Amino acid sequence: MGIKRYLSIKNIAITAVIFISGMLFLGGTNLFFAYTNQLEFCTSCHSMQMNLEELKETVHYKNASGVQATCANCHVPQSFFPKLKAKIWAAKDVYHEIMGTVDTPEKYEARRWEMASAVWARMKATDSRECRTCHDFNNMDLSAQDRIARKKHARATAKGQTCIDCHKGIAHTEPDEPDDPEDMDTTE
Repeated sequence: MGIKRYLSIKNIAITAVIFISGMLFLGGTNLFFAYTNQLEFCTSCHSMQMNLEELKETVHYKNASGVQATCANCHVPQSFFPKLKAKIWAAKDVYHEIMGTVDTPEKYEARRWEMASAVWARMKATDSRECRTCHDFNNMDLSAQDRIARKKHARATAKGQTCIDCHKGIAHTEPDEPDDPEDMDTTE
């Protein structure tokens, strides 16, 4: 066997190993994302049980059509790199659960404004991207909405507003803004 043929076979083998390894890595990452996007996984932390109970009281959880939005629908983008960023960001929630920062209802409530504000800021920055997976101004039949909703949605479109500008507290209890912003815990 000539050296060129040997190098050619070796290059093909290396390329195949790299390709297969990449596919296994991407498949494993996809399985990890799918597992961690499940409602059961998201609410397995003690501190997320309060969020789950709040969600259960909304139309996003139970409604006449049977369509249900879970944690990932609202908090995890569908595209890979934004999803990866969201998963990395979510690691702080696990950290705070383990460290006991939000492990009681009292501690959770003390940080609720800060946590909600961070989520709202991300949603605003992405033009409520996750909301728009299901809801989109362009697909709304304003004539089928009640008068107030029709007026507000038309105005929001004209003003360039996004879902979270008006719909804070849609799936979870909206926290009261602290009297003094310096009272907010900023240990994230």
